Amino acid sequence: MQKLKRLAAALLTAVVICVTLSVSVFADTPYVTYTINGYGQIRPTQTAYLAHATITKFDDAALASPSDICLANDGLIYIADSGNRRIVVGTTDGELVRMIGEGTLKNPRGVFVTKDGSVYVADRDAGKIFVFDSSGELSAEYSKPSSPLYGDEVSFLPIKIVVNDAGIMFVVCESNTNGIVEISPTEGGTFLGYFGTNYAAVDITTIIYRAILTDEQRAKMVSNIPATPTNLSIDEKGLIYTVTRGNKDDTLKRLNIAGTNMIHNTDGTYADTPTSVAAGNHDNVYVADQQGYIFEYNNEGEMIFVFGGPDDGSQRVGLSTMVSGIAVDKQDRIYVLDSDKAQIQIYQPTEFTNLLHNALYLYSKGRYTEAKAPLTEILRMNSMFDYANKAMGRCYFREENYSEAMRYARLAKDHSGYSDAYWEIRNVWLKNNIITVIIILVLLFAVIKVLKFLDKKKQILSKPKAFFGRLRENRFIDDLCYSFRFMKNPADTAYGIAAEGREGWLMPSLLLLVFMIEFVVSKYTCGFLMKTVMEGRYEILSDIGAIIAVVIAVTACTYLVCTINEGEGTVKKIYTSICYSLTPYIVFMPLIYILSHVLTNNETFLTTMLSILTYGWIAVIAFIGLKEVNNFTFWQTVKVILLTLFAALILALLIFIIYVLWAQVFGFIGAIIGEGVYRLGY
Repeated sequence: MQKLKRLAAALLTAVVICVTLSVSVFADTPYVTYTINGYGQIRPTQTAYLAHATITKFDDAALASPSDICLANDGLIYIADSGNRRIVVGTTDGELVRMIGEGTLKNPRGVFVTKDGSVYVADRDAGKIFVFDSSGELSAEYSKPSSPLYGDEVSFLPIKIVVNDAGIMFVVCESNTNGIVEISPTEGGTFLGYFGTNYAAVDITTIIYRAILTDEQRAKMVSNIPATPTNLSIDEKGLIYTVTRGNKDDTLKRLNIAGTNMIHNTDGTYADTPTSVAAGNHDNVYVADQQGYIFEYNNEGEMIFVFGGPDDGSQRVGLSTMVSGIAVDKQDRIYVLDSDKAQIQIYQPTEFTNLLHNALYLYSKGRYTEAKAPLTEILRMNSMFDYANKAMGRCYFREENYSEAMRYARLAKDHSGYSDAYWEIRNVWLKNNIITVIIILVLLFAVIKVLKFLDKKKQILSKPKAFFGRLRENRFIDDLCYSFRFMKNPADTAYGIAAEGREGWLMPSLLLLVFMIEFVVSKYTCGFLMKTVMEGRYEILSDIGAIIAVVIAVTACTYLVCTINEGEGTVKKIYTSICYSLTPYIVFMPLIYILSHVLTNNETFLTTMLSILTYGWIAVIAFIGLKEVNNFTFWQTVKVILLTLFAALILALLIFIIYVLWAQVFGFIGAIIGEGVYRLGY
């Protein structure tokens, strides 16, 4: 009994301590971690970071509208405490170390600490950059650059700052659309120019408007000016990271010394309202969204994780209200500053994330074999984590194990990695077999020439020719050959359909069947680099049904429109003409299908060109066939096609309305039956 009392007392004491301490530690996670798969879809995954702790104040010093956070090399936290006009320095345990800038700062909005402990503060209202030494004493200040290159009419309102190892300051100024202000500390502050300027977004509509409008009308249009960067960070290599709201594909930038962006995101996973950015320890980067979402990207701008989210009023740890800053320490713990709650939330990486970071580090150092061990463990924990499959494929590629690289690239839907590995495999095969292939081709050419020569001298092929001649007399074979003549001479063939009784139901339907088979086979079994459907997803019946429905709808609508416009075509003739128009697809799709399995990314333009040629050919002969079958002029045919498209649209809309109404009727009947069964059960 005494032991139970002591245990209860100990538990009560622990609870009281956790409640009263300024740093609170939590274990639950009220958010879901997401990643992006190889199809560009956002999918949930293992928890990447746990909401570990929250700092609400440093000893008795509470924060007021804090706007920026920076972690120094000694592990201390520096907070731009804007509401209290000071810089607060504390430990990760919530202990206050010192205050900086009290009585000097007016509205500190950005803070940065160099390796030697110097503290740089961007003060918006003072219009200055203040520099304090490691003891907190003011050592320098920089105001608006006097250089005419800065711009006499441009204000100096610094809100964020980073400093490289040479002491060069990179400053984000509010409303300055020219870019990041680059200042050297020499001669009291020398303006070096603008850095990492964003480009103004221009669309085709704006260009047309500006070309046709008068000067007065153009003056009333909204000015098309580049966006001002929102925040910036710097890594150990001196590379600058920036985030800019509303900059679409260039929301996040990784700028080299020349100001050139080194990453390009193509999967559309950038934050909508980014407020801050922090360079990680593994060539990765973190971006915090204003609403509380935290994004992690690799050095190529590919999203790895997104987690966190907005607080709905529940005040649960891990959720934010208004994020204003983010920082990362050497242990990959993430510190997120919430200006609305005036607190810091700390996220700690899980085992899953630590393994991934270890793999990223080993890969970046060229230790590919070692990187496979953590990647294997990651895939054991989540075999569907496409980023790990992609990284594993790249490791095998670096080891020149191209077959395994292809396998993992296919699992990750990594078209670029798959193409590179396949190119190497194909290159090896060609080196080993090119002589054999050439010999076989030469022998085939020689055999053909010899057979032609012997046939010319001794007619050795007379019997096979006679056999094929008799075969051509068969009506079915003759109709089949006639249908393929539609490709070469659609006008004469269409005339035969219109006036010589060459229309029918059997042969056109057979061609339509072959077309559907080739379409389905090509869609689901074509080469990986050309595949547009998800692995394991088959909708064959829907595809066949859609093709049949389209052919029936087009035939019916075309016949009705042609009849109204005094066309001579019957349903059978129009149906025959439409199906015969599919012959280019039937002929060329097998070639495209074969090429899709042997070409790399750099060569897929061949299949694209063949596809465009095929569909263009189909359109041309379908147009000619419709014209000749109905005895129309060129412009009559154009008119009929446009009316047919309109009629098909109306038909589709009518079918959709009927479907919705019947779905509601069946739903109503089902509800009545369910209610009846429920009441009869009682």
